[in-house]
Amino acid sequence: MGTEMKVIRKKKKGKKWWKILLGVIAFLLVIVIGYLAYVLISYNRIEDDQKLEVDGETATAAVKVGKEYTAMTYNIGFGAYTPDFTFFLDGGKQSWAASKESVADCIDGDVALIKEHKVDFSLLQEVDFDSTRTYHIDEAQMFRDAFDDMSSTFAVNYHSPFLMYPFYQPHGASKSGILTLSDVQITSAIRRSLPISESLSKLLDLDRCYSINRIPTDNGRELVLFNTHLSAYGTNGDLHQQQLNKLFGDMQAEYEDGNYVVCGGDFNHDFLGNSKEIFNEEVPEEYSWAAPFPDELIPAHFKKVVDFKSGVTVPSCRNCDKPYGPDCFTVTVDGFIVSDNVETTYVDVVDNQFTYSDHNPVEMRFKLKKQ
Repeated sequence: MGTEMKVIRKKKKGKKWWKILLGVIAFLLVIVIGYLAYVLISYNRIEDDQKLEVDGETATAAVKVGKEYTAMTYNIGFGAYTPDFTFFLDGGKQSWAASKESVADCIDGDVALIKEHKVDFSLLQEVDFDSTRTYHIDEAQMFRDAFDDMSSTFAVNYHSPFLMYPFYQPHGASKSGILTLSDVQITSAIRRSLPISESLSKLLDLDRCYSINRIPTDNGRELVLFNTHLSAYGTNGDLHQQQLNKLFGDMQAEYEDGNYVVCGGDFNHDFLGNSKEIFNEEVPEEYSWAAPFPDELIPAHFKKVVDFKSGVTVPSCRNCDKPYGPDCFTVTVDGFIVSDNVETTYVDVVDNQFTYSDHNPVEMRFKLKKQ
């Protein structure tokens, strides 16, 4: 009888552990399903043609035809990419900036660089505000404060819910955008939504856009600045073409209205077409994201500005699967496209050694031609 009781107790104990295990599994499934539902329900796109607020006033009301101006396009890498920083989506390790102090130092360095180059028009990408990865620092406001004599616009192009990946340092919630600073008064601006993926990859590429900023000229026309950041992760060639077609369509319409057009940004293409081969001894398959820029899509009366002053010697972007060094994969993905009524007098990639970002800035000087 005693032996039978032991067997019965053992069976009951075994059933109890199975129930506990099943309960734990069910609890975890509820959490996972609940989290996935939260991410999907939280997803929403910002409306197209959104009017942007113009902040700040300048002493100059119009761009002068024939005068030389300096423009800079610069993806600041949300203030996280010091030379030793690696990013989990690039095959690296980090998900957040090293510290709040590091973010502030990077933004301060960016400000000093822009001031050193006496830039009239700054087109900045990956400018964070209230993001987990950058300790909720308002980087856009830091730039506005540093350039309080300029006018500016800001367009949100990334606003993710709290992402739990990577598990060792969840990326968290991110809010980021493109900031345009102008030494001449911006009178109005709109945000234009870019086509994005309809698959789940859209959760990593949330709300790509470009901004259209209008600045009067002294001959009754307008200088129209386009600030853009095209998709990178989870993107195919067809989607990139759709994005460029929309962007170029708006640029062409402005030109046909008699305006001057300058477009700068991070195009997430090999802007030169062959910079991967120029800067790297070999191009492994995992770096295929940097597809050649499709020059055939550029409309009539527009051109890429690629006659670099120092030649093709400095890349504008590094892959962040490892700290910056001689063996890093580098490429040029940033630059300018201008209409033929804009004369460019200088362009070059600023050799900043990726000190504050995974990008180097591109500087261009230009004049507006008489119409």
